[in-house]
Amino acid sequence: MSDDKRGRDENPEDEQRQQPERKREEVRDRAREDRAKSGDPDGRLGGLDAVLEAQDYPITTDELVEAYGDYDIETQGGTESLEEVLAPTDNQTYDSADDVRSRLLGLIHR
Repeated sequence: MSDDKRGRDENPEDEQRQQPERKREEVRDRAREDRAKSGDPDGRLGGLDAVLEAQDYPITTDELVEAYGDYDIETQGGTESLEEVLAPTDNQTYDSADDVRSRLLGLIHR
């Protein structure tokens, strides 16, 4: 068998081996996009959004304010600190970054 013939025969096999890997990469990319969409799509939470993802849960309102109270959040009236945004709320427990985001985004959209 010539080198030329062997090269053509191996290409389809290589292609088939790469397909599952490409599919996994596509799934990972879609998952990243979905997380971005479910997080803070308008970027109102700024750097706080990434910090919330890395945070261990559960966490309370008081613990959030103590740890991240100085983080700036874009509100309808300008920029306020996390502490200012959460000031009118009671102490509650959050089970995930999405819980905190939902609460914060709900408060700043009032």
